Amino acid sequence: MTSSNQPLDYAIQRLREVRRLLLRLHKALLDSERVVYEQIYGQIRSSNEFLGLVINHEWFNWLHGISQLIVRMDEVLFSKQPVTIEQPNALLEQARTLLQPNNEGTPLEQRYFHAIQRDPDIALMHVELAQMLGAKR
Repeated sequence: MTSSNQPLDYAIQRLREVRRLLLRLHKALLDSERVVYEQIYGQIRSSNEFLGLVINHEWFNWLHGISQLIVRMDEVLFSKQPVTIEQPNALLEQARTLLQPNNEGTPLEQRYFHAIQRDPDIALMHVELAQMLGAKR
């Protein structure tokens, strides 16, 4: 990153900030979903069992889109190749589009909506992320 391209520098800095908050939100969503999962299916006995469930169980499938977005952000932020301004801007737009809670929307939108309703920390992170992205709350 060079100081000669201020719009690109700004877009990359925004992407870093969004990624940082998105990681916190993703962890909070995983923790929240784990609590609900355990209420229904019983206690998860280990971190390895939890990881397997997150990867393979349909209960956690809705979180895969967020995980994949974080990976795409990492690919841009840690790229050894030159980055164009379109790359971080496209990822910021994907985050804005993906993280829209809606009780009648896609499975991700519905589950995200319910997580926001049951967990005030997730609700606060959503508001912060929406403000960072210029999205509707």
